[in-house]
Formats: sequence, C-alpha cells, structure tokens
Amino acid sequence: MSLDPQFRVVLDTLAGAGATPLVRADAPETRAHYRSLAMARRGPGFVPEEVASVTDTHAGDVPVRVYEPARGDGPVVVYLHGGGWVVGDVDTHDPVCRRVANALAATVVSVDYRLAPEHPFPAGLDDAGAALRWAADRYPGRALGVAGDSAGASLAAGLALRARDAGPTLVGQLLFYPATDPTLAGGSIAENGEGYFLTESDMRWFYTQYLPAGDGSAPELDLLHADVRGVAPAVVATAEFDPLRDEGAAYADRLRDAGVPVRYLPGPGLIHGYAAFLGAVDAAEDTVSAALGLFAELLSGRAQTA
Repeated sequence: MSLDPQFRVVLDTLAGAGATPLVRADAPETRAHYRSLAMARRGPGFVPEEVASVTDTHAGDVPVRVYEPARGDGPVVVYLHGGGWVVGDVDTHDPVCRRVANALAATVVSVDYRLAPEHPFPAGLDDAGAALRWAADRYPGRALGVAGDSAGASLAAGLALRARDAGPTLVGQLLFYPATDPTLAGGSIAENGEGYFLTESDMRWFYTQYLPAGDGSAPELDLLHADVRGVAPAVVATAEFDPLRDEGAAYADRLRDAGVPVRYLPGPGLIHGYAAFLGAVDAAEDTVSAALGLFAELLSGRAQTA
C-alpha cells in the first residue's frame, strides 16, 4: 500500500514546522522536543477521554499512574510508554492509556520508569518489573497483562520473559511496533529509515543512550534470539512504513514458532507511533481498536490460536 494520506499530511506538517528530526543535541533537549510534539498532537480544545479516575501514586519507589475504566473492573494491564528508553512519560502517553482502560474495561498501571542515559539498561526494565509485582499484589485474582509501544513494547516483551521465569503469571502481552533487534539488521531499517518520522539515525542514537557499553546480548534486549517458549500469548502490531516493521514481524514469527499463541496486525499505510494519533488518523484508530479487541480476547481467555 501507499502511505496513508492523513499521515502524509502529518509528516509534511512536521517537516514544514521544523519538528523533525526527532533527536536533538542531547537527551534533555530531545525529551523537551518529544514532549512538545506529544502535547501538540492533541490540538486546541482537546478533551481527554473520560475514565472513572486517574491517580498518581507509587509502586514501591516507582512512580505510576493508575487509570480506572469508565465501566467495569476487569483485567489489570501494566502499560509501558514508548520513547526510545530516553524520552516520554506518563503525560505523553495519557491518551492511549485512557483508551486502553476503557476499551478493555481494565485498570491500567502506566509506569514512569527511569530513562537513559542517566539510567541505562536494565533500570527501566527493573522498574517495570517492580510495577508489575505491585499490580499483582494490589489486584489479586484479576487477569494480568502487559502492554507497550515502541521501546515500551520492547520492555513489555522483556517483562513477559521475566514473568515466565519468576512470575507473576501473565495472561497476555500487547506489543505496538516493538524494538526487538539491537543490531538493527532488518530490511525495513534501510527501506523506511528516512522520511517517516522515526529514522535509522534516531534508533542508533537511542540504543547508544540505552546501551552505553554496546552489549545488546541480554535476552530481554535481543528478543529475536531469546528463548520465548512459554511466554504469555501476544498481540503484535507493526506499521508498514516503520523502520522497526521487520523486527516486529520477525518477533511475531519467533513467538509462533515457539508455540506461543500470537495474533499479528501489519498496519498497512501506517508509520511508527500511530497509537499517538487516536482520533486524528482514521487508519491508526482502526488498527489500535483491532489490536485492543484481540488483546481483550487474550485477557478474557476467549482468544483463538492463530
């Protein structure tokens, strides 16, 4: 397919406003730039999707934001925001967490994990694990899942590996355009590495911040070579015009080959980060809704193996 026309307008607008490239001089400047973009996406008169409550608290020492859905008290989902392990926070991802809460009738625990380069791997993953254990203790007896986008999806997948080995038990994982290959060897890195917001250069810079020693061999990082047998069933959603497209698809294949139930959504016409455009880009809305519907089936135990 060709690039979705609504995303063509988005990309042209960003370029015309000097909002690209994403990465700036250093981590603090890049964080400020990313945050300004995230807030600007909401537009004038933005009204957040209504949920029953939003509470900022702590899971031990880790800041979290807890969303209770407008209706129901179903599963619990630990959500990990994207941003290359360097940028992003619970504010930048507030809209998507509200949508996840209401779409799944789930309590969503959004984790404000520590960021690189000040806190390189595995600090963010350790924070995610602490939040997951806190959620399991706080909401006993409720189905527990993990979800995330981009770097957050990578953290969610790594967390699923840890949970398989040490608990708590997960019933599902939802991965939007995950980073699964620190070597950046997929063909889509070159094919989509320029012109679609996230670039190959951005990803290499993010990995340099996150892995200052350059060792990406830990299974929670090198997910394409990890032993994934027995991890929680997954929904993996990628984007056609994303540098990370091929590694996301390859991870879905690796899960499937290991006997893990997985549903894969290829995201035709979409770019990396499309979950941030709910209500603004129709195709992004449709794909996120479809992914959440499949994730709901996992969390309820109604999923079909595919």
